[in-house]
Amino acid sequence: QVQLVESGGGLVQAGGSLRLSCAASGNIFSGNRMAWYRQAPGKQRELVAQITTVSSTNYADSVKGRFTISRDNAKNTMYLQMNSLKPEDTAIYYCNIIIRGGTSYWGQGTQVTVSS
Repeated sequence: QVQLVESGGGLVQAGGSLRLSCAASGNIFSGNRMAWYRQAPGKQRELVAQITTVSSTNYADSVKGRFTISRDNAKNTMYLQMNSLKPEDTAIYYCNIIIRGGTSYWGQGTQVTVSS
């Protein structure tokens, strides 16, 4: 079993920054992929960014150049540094991990609200 706990969400003005964290615990194996997704009201959940254990990353076009995903394997923690935030970034942000074998786990989500 794997547990994921997100933190760092909140309310920020447009142009501001937030840093999200996702702490993973339980049966974390090497070779996993971690990712951030988000879901805005009335919209489908979308992939924001993902990172492998060797820190290979990719990003949604909408956040490229503004968001940076990173991870600390020693702490089993993933981060999302969000800069130049826009009102359209408002959503619940979810942490996701896919461990060796393909099982996927989700965190409970953290709300990010960007005011104009």
